[in-house]
Amino acid sequence: MKKSTRYAKPGEVERKWVLIDAEGVTLGRLATKAATILRGKNKPQYTPHTDTGDFVVIINADKVALTGNKADTKSYWRHSGWLGGLKTESYKEAMAKHPEWVIEHAVKGMLPHNTLGRKQGMKLKVYAGPDHPHAAQNPVKIDMEA
Repeated sequence: MKKSTRYAKPGEVERKWVLIDAEGVTLGRLATKAATILRGKNKPQYTPHTDTGDFVVIINADKVALTGNKADTKSYWRHSGWLGGLKTESYKEAMAKHPEWVIEHAVKGMLPHNTLGRKQGMKLKVYAGPDHPHAAQNPVKIDMEA
């Protein structure tokens, strides 16, 4: 008798809320952990073409760390599409202006670049300070040291 692979349907996915404290955590390690949870790869019912992931709330985004001298050399760029339209921003400038964006940029870069990845990216909530408005969802805190 042949066994068939079980695929999760979009309506039968049970979503949880996960809380990650970014204080003192390396940016890349935080981003990979968050992307794994958003995609649902930490669950046994993971299905590549279905959004099986959980919601992720990241707090203390302004206290995230980088290794080595990346804090001095890392930069972010965007282009308007016009001649001379390249805008660059250093890591320190970005952290001073919008620390939430730095983590969102790192995490969304690790998600698929298609409609499924954009849908999974909508479940990411990042906050610069220790307060967040998702206490009603009872998010489970994840220890990043483990």
